[in-house]
Amino acid sequence: MKCPRCQHDNETGAKFCEDCATPLARACAQCGRPLSATAKFCPECAHPTGLSAAPSPARRFDFPESYTPKRLAEKILTSKSALEGERKQVTVLFADLKGSMELLADRDPEEARQLLDPVLERMMEAVHQYEGTVNQVMGDGIMALFGAPIAHEDHAVRACYAALRMQEAVKRDAEEVRRREGVLPQIRIGLNSGEVVVRSIGSDLHMDYTAVGQTTHLAARMEQMAASG
Repeated sequence: MKCPRCQHDNETGAKFCEDCATPLARACAQCGRPLSATAKFCPECAHPTGLSAAPSPARRFDFPESYTPKRLAEKILTSKSALEGERKQVTVLFADLKGSMELLADRDPEEARQLLDPVLERMMEAVHQYEGTVNQVMGDGIMALFGAPIAHEDHAVRACYAALRMQEAVKRDAEEVRRREGVLPQIRIGLNSGEVVVRSIGSDLHMDYTAVGQTTHLAARMEQMAASG
C-alpha cells in the first residue's frame, strides 16, 4: 500500500505509513476498491464500509498554527532554519478516543463535535504543557512530537508526563460527560522514541520529516494495542 504523501510502500492492511505516519487510504472489504476517508458505502459495489466514525476535525484543528500557543509557535519559527535537514532524536506520541465510531454513531455532526472536541483539546493542552508539538489532528486523535521542532534532551520524559496529564484530564471530565451524554470517553496512547530527519517546517508550523527505522510506526501500533484509560 503506497503512502500518498511520501510514496513509501507499506504492508497490506497498514493504517499508517511506517515512514511518515500519514493515515493510509482504506479499501472496500467486498471488492477491494480504494475508499475515501469519509465513505460510508463503496462507490463500486455499495458494500457498507462500517464508517460512522468521528467527523473530520473542525477548521480550527486543520493546521498546527491554528492550535499551537503563541509562545511555542515563536520558538518553532526561531529554530526553523537550524533544524531543517538535521537528524533529531524524538519521541512520537499517538493518542485517540477509544471506540469513537460506536460513541458517535447515532449523533449528528454538531453533537459529535461537542463530545469529541473537548477530548482533543485536553490532549493538545497536555502536549503543549510539556513543549511538545501536535503535528497532526486525525479525526478522533492526535500525533505529537517531543524533541523537535522544539529541542529538549528529556523529550521522552516530557512525552510520558504529557500522556499521564491527558489521561488525568480526560478522566476528570468523563463522569460529567457520562451524566450528560450517557457515554464514557476513554483514550488510548502510544509512545516511541527514535531518530527522524527534519525535511522542512512550513509557515503553518507543520513539520515534514522522514523517520529513521520504525519510529512512528511503532508508536502508532502501540496506541492501537494500548488499553484505554
